[in-house]
Amino acid sequence: MPHGAPYGQQSPHQPPHGPGPQPPYPPHQHPQPVYGAMPPPALRPGIIPLRPLQLGDLLDGTIKLIRSNPKAVLGLSAIAALIASVPLAVGQAFLLNTMGGALADPGNVAAAEAQLTGLAGLASQYGGTLLSYAIQFVAVTLLTGVLTRILGRAVFGGKLTAGEAWQLVKSRVPALFGVVGLMAVLMLVPALVLVLLIVVFSLNASAGDLGWLALTGIVFLIAYIGYYLFIRTRFAFASPAVVLEGRSPIDAMRRSWHLVTGDFWRVFGILLLTSLLVGLVAGILSVPFTIAGTLFGMLGAGSVATAVVSAVLIAIGGTLSAMFAYPFEAGVAGLLYADRRMRSEAFDLVLQTAAIEQQRQGWVHASADELWHPSNSARP
Repeated sequence: MPHGAPYGQQSPHQPPHGPGPQPPYPPHQHPQPVYGAMPPPALRPGIIPLRPLQLGDLLDGTIKLIRSNPKAVLGLSAIAALIASVPLAVGQAFLLNTMGGALADPGNVAAAEAQLTGLAGLASQYGGTLLSYAIQFVAVTLLTGVLTRILGRAVFGGKLTAGEAWQLVKSRVPALFGVVGLMAVLMLVPALVLVLLIVVFSLNASAGDLGWLALTGIVFLIAYIGYYLFIRTRFAFASPAVVLEGRSPIDAMRRSWHLVTGDFWRVFGILLLTSLLVGLVAGILSVPFTIAGTLFGMLGAGSVATAVVSAVLIAIGGTLSAMFAYPFEAGVAGLLYADRRMRSEAFDLVLQTAAIEQQRQGWVHASADELWHPSNSARP
């Protein structure tokens, strides 16, 4: 080997082998990171880390939203829940009082039936329920808009009072009701068509066709449940798009459809799990008061005082359950909207840049709200 070192010897131009001292890294090179080293934690100025979120982040962020601003979040939720619960509680108390009187004195069964089927009885039973749903429709729509605006600021660690949030949201109220109205049409029209078809078929069907009619009704019901869940998932982000991005109802629904595309099953699963969790906790909160109110109404029939106590207990149970359900569902939906933007539009880079600047300045200013506009996305 005339041009190299003898076999077994190192060339003077090669670095030595073995455990001896190694030459330092050249100025233009850096050591590679150690395998398995953890990346630095994501910036977290507010209720969530500014990176794509996992399920735990969504639930934890919603809890932090409630804890960081309980006066605005829980206070507004309690007011909306109480207003919606009172008419329903009054109607239920009247029904329980009447039924309790019939059970206490079987001779009054005919009078109780007449009272329940009379105009006053029907108004108390169904009027309270319809009024409660109407109030809930308005209250929840407004509450969702206000809570979404509070959430938009809380992501950066800022706070809004209920009054400040309302001033920012009130111009978006017509668009919010537009979204909810369109959603109601999409949900109710197929249900009404289904009911009408069942009624028409049942009137024209013979005795032998009743089995097929029942089977067809079950199939249509299962299909409608799937349709309901699909529509709810596809347009879950329409309200945040109205409030945070300033979109019109139709545009907001298109925006929601686009954000859900590509991650439908994950969004569906998280929303469904949230609904089940909220329903479980809300039931635990309301059941004791509902049972107590039912017992008061049934056992103390004929007494105005027990009817009032029954209505109050039922209203308290409904208020407690809804006061938890409203902000939790709105919070998870709002944070899931932010997560989808981070995953599909690299929106976390926009949020991180803004958060760093706000930390440098030492406060969260109102211009943070403008960052939610889609023009600020890192990717179109």
